[in-house]
Amino acid sequence: VAPGKGNLAADESTESIAKRLQSIGTENTEEDRHFYCQLLLTADDWVNPHTGGVILFHETLYQKGDDGRPFPQVIKSKGGVVGIKVDKGVVPLAGTNGETTTQGLDGLSECCAQYKKDGADFAKWRCVLKIGEHTPSAPAIMENANLLACYASICQQNGIVPIMEPEILPDGDHDLKRCQYVTEKLLAALYKALSNHHIYLEGTLLKPNMVTPGHACTQKFSHEETAMATVTALCRTVPPAVPGITFLSGGQRRRHPSTSMPSTSASCKPWALTFSYSRALQASALKAWGGKKENKKAAQEEYIKGALANSLSCQGKYTPSSQAGAAASESLFISNRAYQAEVFPGCPQHSRPRPLPHS
Repeated sequence: VAPGKGNLAADESTESIAKRLQSIGTENTEEDRHFYCQLLLTADDWVNPHTGGVILFHETLYQKGDDGRPFPQVIKSKGGVVGIKVDKGVVPLAGTNGETTTQGLDGLSECCAQYKKDGADFAKWRCVLKIGEHTPSAPAIMENANLLACYASICQQNGIVPIMEPEILPDGDHDLKRCQYVTEKLLAALYKALSNHHIYLEGTLLKPNMVTPGHACTQKFSHEETAMATVTALCRTVPPAVPGITFLSGGQRRRHPSTSMPSTSASCKPWALTFSYSRALQASALKAWGGKKENKKAAQEEYIKGALANSLSCQGKYTPSSQAGAAASESLFISNRAYQAEVFPGCPQHSRPRPLPHS
């Protein structure tokens, strides 16, 4: 979260990347997944000042470039920090109306110890909540807040910085005020849980959603209004001890996160504010690549263009440009976005839904 730097979230699971490859007519093979990840990691050094870290998936953490160097070594040679997604996906939360929890705590300590040895210095865990007439419920908020706190504790015990991602999905027709209210309730519960688990806040990062209206909301809000709502929610809930907040794009249009962040960055002082984007950085690059090796350079140029835009944005210097990326006008929204349980070879598995927390 150094000035002007953000994170590339290249931690798509095998199932998630399959959907993206399918969108460009490319088969989901290990060879293609490897080529695409290497394409991003080996982009021209001009992108280095804009990328502070890269979040990898278990498969890509152990892959090597064509020059024989492991991907973590490639990232570190360019001045980046290596991250790893450690949760195993969402599952139904018993006793709720379709709400979810996240699995992966069983064996997490052993996994983190191994990941640390293999080059990872930070991790990411995603929880998912959805705004509805009666959701998110208090039990769902409590369960997911406690999960993130347990995960953070295990990470810190193994020398890994935890990024906590409590995502409120943009599905629904709720307005901006409703999203701000729910975001505040969720973050307040999260930091209470972190306090209960004695988490060292200076050794954590937060990856929240921006406060936005639901995708089906008919009322329109300006970027300044969404930025102010986001700032207000953060100032009311996130302690100043937290060093950085790395926003997820949340299915907005590719350029929308870039235009939302300037006033957010300028209005908030306690933390570094930056980006930790997946689709918002990769969509144009993926489209330019099209699954063809000869398009590698064009895809890298699109990725660099997006990284620069977001780097300027988190410094409050971004102005919309007429030079849009290949997917700049396309919506990145995916309804009810949630990935399934994953199997990580060599890591203890957790395949059972967690019960509701007891009072």
